[in-house]
Amino acid sequence: MLPVELYRGEDALRNDRTGVIRRTWQFIGHVGQLAAAGDYLADVLGGAPVVVVRKADGELAAFHNVCRHRAGALVADGTGNCGEAFTCRYHGWKYALDGRLRSAVDFGALPGFDPRQYGLFPIRVEIWRGLIFVNQDLAATPLADLIGPLARRWAEDGSAFPLVETRTHTIRCNWKAYVENYLEGYHISSVHPEFDGDVVVAEYRTEIEGEVIFAHAPMRDASVYGGLWAWLWPNLAINVYRHGYMVERMTAVAPAETRLDYFYFFDPAFADELPAMFELSDLVTAQDLQVCEEVQRNLEAGVYRGGVLSPKHEQGVAWFQDRIAEGLGLPKPPKLAAVG
Repeated sequence: MLPVELYRGEDALRNDRTGVIRRTWQFIGHVGQLAAAGDYLADVLGGAPVVVVRKADGELAAFHNVCRHRAGALVADGTGNCGEAFTCRYHGWKYALDGRLRSAVDFGALPGFDPRQYGLFPIRVEIWRGLIFVNQDLAATPLADLIGPLARRWAEDGSAFPLVETRTHTIRCNWKAYVENYLEGYHISSVHPEFDGDVVVAEYRTEIEGEVIFAHAPMRDASVYGGLWAWLWPNLAINVYRHGYMVERMTAVAPAETRLDYFYFFDPAFADELPAMFELSDLVTAQDLQVCEEVQRNLEAGVYRGGVLSPKHEQGVAWFQDRIAEGLGLPKPPKLAAVG
């Protein structure tokens, strides 16, 4: 296992944000939320404020939501429309939607001041099947490198649904503890006994391809699930249902607080199936909340000093921990060899 210290404290959170989250592709929303010029999405990813905007030419642009004057916010977090320009909420500096400083309002004459040197800090933005991803690392590899394994397994017509609902849950645990819970089926029979009515839990398995971890289990009842569960490095899950899908983003808010943002995409013709989907989703989240918060309590207590991973059930957890260690510049956790 990774050292317990990586699951608690501000230093661990800061290192996760700078070493992992800010250097990876992060889902922020859907193109349907940015229909008109000036529409924006603003959020905090890896502790850094970011904003994606629809320009007048129809293209998207993304920046840090930070004015170059004295670090004011350009827009409030959430969604909205900023018109033809960003206007800093603090001192009113205006920026074109391509990031250029348009006007340092009522600033005064300052020798040597060149507005061309004070444009917004850009970040990467790419779209896949309507899903918008941003990356604060300007030298990052293309989104296609991450998404490729999922694109090959998920038919494109299976993702052509509108966004119908968003929900948010807060879990009092470190984000890595929640991700590790998501990446293994070892706990399902104990924590989610209801799953056995939909899938054969005893045959649940995970498969790693590139930077995507897939979960598989034979279906008993195809009334809800579509048979594809995928998790994308480092904190995103896509769960496919029979007539839609759900995107789950796992955001580190504090050392022992994780926000789960659920985005539901569904075929309006089968809206009568939504209540059953929401009911199951809420139940599973509540069950995971209980066990993950208990784990975090015990990690904070200082009693647990590290355990071993199941070679049968926890290959995804081991892979995730190796990638975390790599991102933080630490030695990979040692593994015990499987016997037999």
